[in-house]
Amino acid sequence: MNLILLGPPGAGKGTQAKMLIKKFGIPQISTGDILRSAVKEQSPMGKKAKDFMDAGALVPDDVVVGIVEERISDSDCSGGYILDGFPRTVAQADSLSKTLRRNGSGIDHVLALSVNQEELLARITGRRTCKNCGAGYHLLYDPPKQSGICSECGGELYQRDDDREETMRRRLEVYEEQTSPLISYYGERALLRTIDGMGEMDQIHSALIEIIESSQG
Repeated sequence: MNLILLGPPGAGKGTQAKMLIKKFGIPQISTGDILRSAVKEQSPMGKKAKDFMDAGALVPDDVVVGIVEERISDSDCSGGYILDGFPRTVAQADSLSKTLRRNGSGIDHVLALSVNQEELLARITGRRTCKNCGAGYHLLYDPPKQSGICSECGGELYQRDDDREETMRRRLEVYEEQTSPLISYYGERALLRTIDGMGEMDQIHSALIEIIESSQG
């Protein structure tokens, strides 16, 4: 069971991925994590990636896809995997498709979480982090006992730059420009399954499970 999770920043992909991992016992593959791991382990593709990273350049799609290919060939992926944060563009999706076909494999479902922009902004801009211990809070959904103060250690809470509204709006613009076309790409290939990401976490999880299990017959 090979899955791709799609959705804009703040859609809840990370949370749902963790729940799917627990349910099905398959690994979550984050391109950021495996890129760093490949460089550290000096795998063939990791060495190529390091050359670009050291030069301050973006790692080309073929190298990123090669690193993904290395990772999904590991034994813990034999029963399937969840790709999170990849592919980001149609070009990467094309490269991934060709690679999987060459290996006699493919993607079973592309699970897209749909959340409107105002809700995404509320989710992200409400985040606060403790400067001292790193504990996370949300002004609406998980507020500290005392405003601006960490309930765990009494440290000062702050808003990360990535969580500011202007930064978040830019991230959403990039998502729409680069990643949103993947919705059409996978829709045309009858792989796309769109899930309403506006509900409760458990409701969204149940919807994902229903989609996956119904296809397994």
